[in-house]
Order: sequence, then C-alpha cells, then structure tokens
Amino acid sequence: MIKARFGTDGVRGVANVELSPELVLALGRAIARTITATTFLVGRDTRKSGPMVQAALSAGLASEGADVIDVGVLPTPALAWLSARRDLPAVVISASHNPFADNGIKLFAAGGAKLSLETEAAIEDELERALDPSAKGPRSLEGHGVGSLTGDLDLGDSYVEHLATLLDGRTLDGIRLVVDSANGAASSLAARAYEQLGAEVVAIGCEPDGTNINAGCGSTSTQTLAGAVVEHQADLGLALDGDADRLLAVDGSGALVNGDELLALFALDLAERGQLAGNTVVVTVMTNLGFRLAMEGRGIIVRETAVGDRHVLAALDKDGFSLGGEQSGHIIFRRLATTGDGLLTGLVLADLLVRTGRPLADLLDGLVTRVPQVLVNVPVPNTELLADAGAVWSAVAEEQERLGDGGRVLLRPSGTEPLVRVMVEATGAGVAEEIALRLGNLVGFELQAAAATEG
Repeated sequence: MIKARFGTDGVRGVANVELSPELVLALGRAIARTITATTFLVGRDTRKSGPMVQAALSAGLASEGADVIDVGVLPTPALAWLSARRDLPAVVISASHNPFADNGIKLFAAGGAKLSLETEAAIEDELERALDPSAKGPRSLEGHGVGSLTGDLDLGDSYVEHLATLLDGRTLDGIRLVVDSANGAASSLAARAYEQLGAEVVAIGCEPDGTNINAGCGSTSTQTLAGAVVEHQADLGLALDGDADRLLAVDGSGALVNGDELLALFALDLAERGQLAGNTVVVTVMTNLGFRLAMEGRGIIVRETAVGDRHVLAALDKDGFSLGGEQSGHIIFRRLATTGDGLLTGLVLADLLVRTGRPLADLLDGLVTRVPQVLVNVPVPNTELLADAGAVWSAVAEEQERLGDGGRVLLRPSGTEPLVRVMVEATGAGVAEEIALRLGNLVGFELQAAAATEG
C-alpha cells in the first residue's frame, strides 16, 4: 500500500511518484472525513505539478461533500491569513524550498494555525482506510451531496493591502530594496507589498515558468540577490522561498544575514520598545549557540522547542509570547500572524531600518558571534531506525562530554526526507566539521546495517 506521512511541514514527495494523483485524491478524502468542515480554501505555488496535485486534492475533498474554493497561486502565509479571516480550513499545495519536481500538501485548521499532531495522525489513519480496497468507507455521495469547486482568484490584492496595515501608519519612504521571490508564490505580490508603503523596489526571481522555482534564486541561493543589491546600491535585499513563508536577508554590502541574526535583531528591537512579551524569544534546537549567548548577554530569555514552526507557534501560544523563529528564516510575529511570513518579516526588517536610520550591517555589528556550525545530511534507508541505534547515541554522548559548554551535538531525523541530520557546533578550526563527519559516517553505517538485518 502507498504510504504518506506528515513531516515537520506537511506531506511531501516527488510529484507523480511518491505524491501520485491517486494518493492525493485519497488524501483529500481522508482530510474531508477527518476535518468536518463544509468548505476548504485551496491554493498553490508555481510548480508545474501544482494544478495536477490541486485538482486531485480538490476532487478528493469534493467527493466527500466538501465545497472547495480555489484561490490560485498564493503564498502560504496568505492562505493562513485567509483561513483566519474566513474561519475556514486551508490547504496549500507547495513543497516550499524544495526543487520544482517535488510537491507537498500543507494544512491549516480554521483560524490559520497548523493542524495538531493528533489531527495529522487521524488523517494518516483515515488515508490508509481510503487506500485499502477491502476497507469499508462511508457511503459514496451522489447528486446534491457532492461538493462544488469554485474559484476566487483575486485575493492576493487583499493580502497585500492587509500587510500595509501592520506598520501602524508608518511608511518605507526613502529605502531601496531588492526582493527575490524565488520564482515562487509571491512573484506577483512581493514588489507591490513594499512599493505601496513607499519603498523603491527592484524585483528579481519573479518570472515563474513552472520549473524554475527555487532554482538559483531565493533563500536557497542568495548569490544573485547579493549581486543585485550591490549593483543597484540598495539598502537591503530580501530573499523569499518558494511559498514565501520564510526569509533571509542581504545587507547593503551583499553579505548574507540568516534567520538567527534576524531573530536576534527583532528580539532586541521589541525588547527595547517594551513589546517582547515575557522578555522571551522562542527558538528551535537548531538555533546557533551564538544566538543563545547573545540573548543571555542582553537579559533576554530563550525558550527552546523541537524543529518546526508548529512547535514554535505552540510555545508562543501556550505562554503568550510574541516572537519566535528558526534559523532557516521562518519567523513568527505572533501578534501579527499565525505562521511564518516572509513578506511580513521583510516588512518589519525594512521598517526597522527606516525607523533607526541605520544600515543593517551597523545594526548587526557585534550582536551575534556565531559559533561554527556544521550540518551533515546522511541518507538512510529508514529514519525510524535511529532511535534504537545504541552505538550512535553512545558516540554522541562521548562527543558532547568532550565539548562541554563550548559546543553542541544534535542528531535528528528529517521530517520531510529520508535523511538523518547531524549538527555540531564547536569553537576551534575544523572541530565541528571533524565531529560531524565522524558521526555522520557512523550513522550511515549503523542504520544501513540495521536495515539489512531487518530485511
């Protein structure tokens, strides 16, 4: 039987292979059976496979009696905003920063928050029944019982107008930006989002052809953006990913600014203005040790969660915190949005530069001293084997003991790919790389051996 599992950010796979139309149709049926809503919003990014996957998903929803509103190509955070505004569940057809051949399905509950783990597990269980020809499902609907498919394709303008209201009347007059939309879902919206507030915008990566999403552009490849910032003598470069829920930045000299540095900058700014709830910022285990040390030195509390913006959001909501994010550039301003929003993050960053009248490099100078971090992705036959790999965990404990408080070792299975991610932070030239490669080789050997034994 075909399997589909929710990872850290929805279900992903190669379109028409792991994510086949048959599987997606069944998944649509499972979603409609589990989330008992009468209407779903469905949108997508610019991948060639998007209309195919969306059609299959929508057919599955409609076959179970749910009405579907096709909102066309929209950023993931725009779907989350619409979900909150209309109090409807939403589905996004996107594989975010992955190559164009991949696709995925992300889900928001009515209100704009990602589904709980319990709801995702219930959908997975229902999917297995939907795919099992011997399993008895609900009676097939007919006639008036079948859901309708309608379109509402002009909602991008409403989302852009919404973003303009979030600066409390301030403008971006006098700032020059280069915005790279990664040939993705924000391609037709990004420039307008900043221009409407007075910014001068040079737009790149905004000519999607179905196959060039994230290809040598956007947050996964910032070299072109850096060159454009220098060429146009811009104050700031903004790099979105394919579905525009994350953002990295480039300063006026073309230097890359990652999510940790942006988050530190925002935490400090909010704290200085008395708007950092609980004087706390929420991060994941992947956040650099240098960020933690920087916040500690400025009296800001750091709360840590598992990887994934859903976990960041849960921590924010649990204790009423206002700011959290990931090294990858997913940043959540909880009082302004229900999820990571790259366009909003860029807006807040540009506003910070205008308010302070200082260049980004100046604002970041001395803020975060990054501890060398190395991430090794190890292909494995089955990530679930990691939990019982005793030799691996013994080696991790030994390395951590040697590093002490001056470094960290973190192993975790990828939530979207058959990989184990080995992350090591350590001071000293080459130390982190040496440990990461040694542990990566051990992970690969042990899990291949375990898989062979199981087979």
